[in-house]
Amino acid sequence: MARTAARLDAPAGPPPPAPAPPRGVLGLTRPLVVLVLLAVLVGLFLLTIAAGSVTIPLDDVVRVLLGGEAPQPAWATIIVDIRLPRAITALVAGAALGVGGLLMQTLFRNPLADPFILGISAGASLGVALVVLVVGTAGTTLVGGLGVLGNLGVAGAAATGAAVVTVAVLLVSRRMTSPATVLIVGLMFGYATAAVVSVLIHSGFGRFERVRAYIAWGFGSFGGTTWSQLQILVPCVLVGLVATVLLTKQLNALLLGDRYAASMGLHVGRTRVVVVLAASVLAGVVTAFCGPIAFVGVAVPHMARGLLRSSDHRLLVPAVVVVGGIVALAAGLVAQLPGLDATLPLNAVTSLIGAPVVVALLLRLRHASQAIVT
Repeated sequence: MARTAARLDAPAGPPPPAPAPPRGVLGLTRPLVVLVLLAVLVGLFLLTIAAGSVTIPLDDVVRVLLGGEAPQPAWATIIVDIRLPRAITALVAGAALGVGGLLMQTLFRNPLADPFILGISAGASLGVALVVLVVGTAGTTLVGGLGVLGNLGVAGAAATGAAVVTVAVLLVSRRMTSPATVLIVGLMFGYATAAVVSVLIHSGFGRFERVRAYIAWGFGSFGGTTWSQLQILVPCVLVGLVATVLLTKQLNALLLGDRYAASMGLHVGRTRVVVVLAASVLAGVVTAFCGPIAFVGVAVPHMARGLLRSSDHRLLVPAVVVVGGIVALAAGLVAQLPGLDATLPLNAVTSLIGAPVVVALLLRLRHASQAIVT
């Protein structure tokens, strides 16, 4: 007793040091990383509007965006009617594809899953092709001149086609254990769906101009979206993003496996349905108006994980939105070849950006499955 009393009376030692705040890339705190990313996003957004065949000073870009007048009236037309829709499209599409890829990687527990690789974008392409065959187009682009109802039909058909392929791959994947096999199955679905689309296009479109418009649409572009199409694209993407934000806890549980998630009280089947719907809307509407875009969905989630050093979806979802916008704006900027009249295929640029990033990140991991849980 005497020894116990002596221990209680002894002066307490120094309190243990407070745990260090979680760090992101380069040892920076996560809030600082987010602030840097937001600054880069704003800079690229303004640069996308300023750069092009006609270079516009940044201060004039900001003045026009704030409602002021440009020194040259033509600049206001270029900014408002051409470059601002393109920049908004890139921002929204990058966020949607990045979050769609994050949902696919969590749903399939596969670090290489994304809407393009799993054939989901091909399913969306099938929906677009069917609508265009039935309704027809009046513009120079594949989905141009459709009107509000036509654009709604294209977006709905693309999301439906994406959902059908996602459910098909998901059902087949439940009979397989190897992540590589699931990817191969997704690729096969994608090839088969793309083949059906090609047959429909070449046999049903008839006119050479439409076939050429379809081929150009397949290259991917942020520059063909109009303000009327943005009225469909932006709300649909916001719905998908809000649904994803509301699912962050459930997505964290799915990372631990279906059995463990179910033991935590999660309704796994219902969660999977909501995830499929959200991913289908995000990938479908972007594919409808921008064409199938490769590698953004698979690369952006890995970039966000590497920057924040976290797999917590409460952090990853907003980070993927920002990083997706950055990657898409940068790719669109490179594709526009500022100062020149030529334009590169967007998919060529996204592949050049995404492929090395994915390979470098996977080589740093001893096991591929660690890429989504570390």
